[in-house]
Amino acid sequence: MRIIGGYLKGKNILPPANYAARPTTDFAKEGLFNILINEYDIEELTILDLFSGTGSISFEFASRGCKDIISIEMNPAHTKFIKQVASTYKVKGMQVIRHNVFDFLEICTKKFDIIFADPPYAIEGLDTIPDKVFAKELVNENGYLILEHPGTFNFEEHPNFVKEKKYGNVHFSFFEPK
Repeated sequence: MRIIGGYLKGKNILPPANYAARPTTDFAKEGLFNILINEYDIEELTILDLFSGTGSISFEFASRGCKDIISIEMNPAHTKFIKQVASTYKVKGMQVIRHNVFDFLEICTKKFDIIFADPPYAIEGLDTIPDKVFAKELVNENGYLILEHPGTFNFEEHPNFVKEKKYGNVHFSFFEPK
């Protein structure tokens, strides 16, 4: 796995062989960041990366100049790995927090321009993430919650749903505050 854009483009993110995360594919990341680059000045954004896994999405934002990134990951080995990669590549402005995402959403008081959530596809409560985020009003005006999910989920009826983009088997549903 590698970083696909920005000043860290081409740098590898190589988790250990027994790593349990399912990283977002390069094809899907490229599509996602093409959308975001056309809508935002990435350097000015505040980012919350939920279920960070390998940190791949956080590193893509950092590589493009974003300096306000919070990555939430519950697995201690994954948290340690993300911190090691951030240190190796001297990433600035990225905070990695070991926490259960659902518990973190209950106590979070900061607002973000982009909240990206890539939960394990089989996790209980995946369908509740948009409700939890918008109940706490965590997305800034003109911001997005972007939820990566399998094709078995459909959020078109959610009141905050804006659009869905598909890249192979990866589905991104975009939500915004009303």
